[in-house]
Amino acid sequence: MSRCHIVGGMFLAAPGLAFRKRLIFLLSVFIITVAVLIGRLAYIQFVQGNELQKKAFEQQNRGRTISSIRGTIYDRNGKKLAISVQVATIGCNPSDVKTNKKISVDKIADDLAAILEMDRDNLVKLITKNTSYVTVKRKVDKDTEMNVRKWISENNVKGITIAEDSKRYYPNGNLMSHILGFTGDDNQGLMGGIEETMEKYLKGTPGKILSEVDARNNAIPSDTEKRIDAEDGLNVVLTIDETIQYLASKSLDKAIDDYNLKQGAVAIVLDPDNGDILGLVSKPDYDLNSPFAYPENIEEMVLKGVDKPERESWVERSEASVNVLSKTVWRNKAISDTYEPGSTFKSITTSAGIEEGVVTPDTITDDHAIKVQGWPKPIQCWRYYRPHGTETFREAVYNSCNPAFVKVAQGLGINRFYSYVKAFGFRERTGIELKGESNSLFQEKPKEIDMAVASFGQRFTITPLQLATSYTAIVNGGKLMKPRLIKELTDSDGNVVKTFEPEVIRTVISEKTSKTVRDILEGVVSTPNGTGNNAYVKGYSIGGKTGTSQTTQQDVHIASFCGFAPADDPAVIVLVVLFDPKGDSYMGGVIAAPLAGKIIEDVLNYMQVERKYTEEDLRLMAQEVYVPEVRGKSVEEATKDLKRAGLSYRIEGNGNNESSVVEQTPKPDALVPEKSVVILYTHKPEQPPTVKMPDLSKKTMSEAINAMNRVGLNIKVNGTGVVFKQQYEAGTDVEIGQVVAVDFRNMDNIE
Repeated sequence: MSRCHIVGGMFLAAPGLAFRKRLIFLLSVFIITVAVLIGRLAYIQFVQGNELQKKAFEQQNRGRTISSIRGTIYDRNGKKLAISVQVATIGCNPSDVKTNKKISVDKIADDLAAILEMDRDNLVKLITKNTSYVTVKRKVDKDTEMNVRKWISENNVKGITIAEDSKRYYPNGNLMSHILGFTGDDNQGLMGGIEETMEKYLKGTPGKILSEVDARNNAIPSDTEKRIDAEDGLNVVLTIDETIQYLASKSLDKAIDDYNLKQGAVAIVLDPDNGDILGLVSKPDYDLNSPFAYPENIEEMVLKGVDKPERESWVERSEASVNVLSKTVWRNKAISDTYEPGSTFKSITTSAGIEEGVVTPDTITDDHAIKVQGWPKPIQCWRYYRPHGTETFREAVYNSCNPAFVKVAQGLGINRFYSYVKAFGFRERTGIELKGESNSLFQEKPKEIDMAVASFGQRFTITPLQLATSYTAIVNGGKLMKPRLIKELTDSDGNVVKTFEPEVIRTVISEKTSKTVRDILEGVVSTPNGTGNNAYVKGYSIGGKTGTSQTTQQDVHIASFCGFAPADDPAVIVLVVLFDPKGDSYMGGVIAAPLAGKIIEDVLNYMQVERKYTEEDLRLMAQEVYVPEVRGKSVEEATKDLKRAGLSYRIEGNGNNESSVVEQTPKPDALVPEKSVVILYTHKPEQPPTVKMPDLSKKTMSEAINAMNRVGLNIKVNGTGVVFKQQYEAGTDVEIGQVVAVDFRNMDNIE
């Protein structure tokens, strides 16, 4: 019998099981809902709290960025290569602009467009945008910024803001374009240079200026703003020496003019002991302060496969212009271009052969053509038309005889030969702190013929930097060094934060082998019939190897020379590579060797390396004299001084022995050969007399000196051998007595 109750005359049944279940279900739902809400609240409070607090702060505050000051880039001696100068960013809060009562939006646009030199219609669109903030103009200079501030103050303008900013400036313009790279409008490093690769250290951390806003994003009047200061970037100190970079760049500029180098050139200067890059020049280059500008002579510099743009249609930063710039002036040929090194690679074969005992400097060999399996013709010496015949291996290196190097490679065998190729660093990138470095290209499974031609630098390609780096092991005692471009990082107070130490990659050859190879390569330059003799410099012992290679394009060659000095204790390695030279010669020994010798001479002079003259140097120097100062003296006294100095003279003007010399040509302290002619003027002519420049082509030094003296001109001798180039073309009118530069080259045994 079921239980029941009578309440107030009503008959009620007792709660049943179904009712209790429903009650428990509702209670469970309530508890779960409360638990979920509590959990959600806890998640918002403890997990999302910081993020939501940040968003709320951002919603209630409007911020303007303070750009951090980008770190300075220095050379090894503390000279500034890239600096940041203070500029401003002009911004606008469109909602605030609308609240101006005394000045209309149109008037604001008119005034601001005039001050900032902007298009007025575009400016109107910016300052009336439906947004909380827009950038009006970046990188505004100090004078313009002050004009904007003055205008805002005088007109009580609301909504126009001025934020601190910085702009990158490069004091040397073109000098280190491929090393440094440049920055974009946002101050971010571009183009694979130090600006990009060291971005995380240089950029710093931006700051902010915060002001409170209401729900409509209008500024709430307040006397104070919240400021979060920017954190400046670190400074980068390079191994580059600005002066050495300049010396190498200046020499390449002259070579580009002399040899019509439309495809450019490369010069690398290395310290062999620690791998420090002291100079790295790639031509053509560009102005870092105007990197997107139309390059001069772009039609001549454009590489195959790139359209030639017209100046009128050049649009900076367009896809087409960037495409052209990337393949021409922005391209770092020292690390991105590969080429056949030619005979400069023979130093590698020489080192491997001597290290393995396959050959010694005194081993008897010859330049007889050698038959190699897989090649239809015997491999012969470049001077097959006038053979060198039997010779020691040392002489074979001097003469650059290909068959001798093929024999060394065959003595090594394919496995050992290519193990040295790898050991000298040609199978891997150097790891330089720049982007865009290419790797070498060798046959995957080389055969005997591949090894044979590789022994003298053909049928594979490497980068110029790989070759220059390999020479560190040849000349420093056997250790292959990693090229180092970054020395250290410093803070704004000059404190060293991080140091980049020199790195030995591996030991490749012994000190004994290194010393032997240095001695052989020194003979390549110092021996009169050596292929590198045109690199010879009086007072400095230079070692090195020439190279001439032919590309896959017809009549397109690459001339190069890799040298080091002083030969007994090398302080520098210098590599010069000239792409597609045109003119009287394309041979490395004729045009690249003297250029490298000049760079070596300039660099060692700058480094104050003492000259050590040989007896032959002293004999040649004794034949040169300095012109004495004779102005103001009587003709009789002047001629006596000139005779004592071993010089001839010619008198221009009507006078006698008592007359005074009022002018002379050459000027005092000019260095000229003995018996040169000094012109003495007893009056100053309105137009100095001139003579016709004689044709000195192929003349010996004595023949050239005599030809010049006969017409009353003097000569500045550069190099030895026969005349290769004269400062003025034959028939040119030249002031009588002038010193004319004449380049001499040894042309007999030049590869």
